[in-house]
Amino acid sequence: MPEEPRPVKAELLVDGAAHAVELHLSGHFQPLDGRYRWGGRMAGGPAVPALVRAGRRDVLLRCAPADAVPARLLEIDPWGNVRFGGTGAPPCTME
Repeated sequence: MPEEPRPVKAELLVDGAAHAVELHLSGHFQPLDGRYRWGGRMAGGPAVPALVRAGRRDVLLRCAPADAVPARLLEIDPWGNVRFGGTGAPPCTME
């Protein structure tokens, strides 16, 4: 069974507001289009699922000291975490 990714502290940036979140992040190179795809789930209190319920999908994620990168909020899982994804450089170093 694959190992669960270690949680990483990050910020979810939406409309000038920063929300502290914890990311469980993984990624892979997609040979069909030559791009790196990453994603996972995030926990961050009630404000994060509220964004999804309000229809907000396009956000920025930042892990200090790196720059913010575009991400997409996908869905709320049964435990209240939010699934997310992105393409290109991930917001955090994945170990």
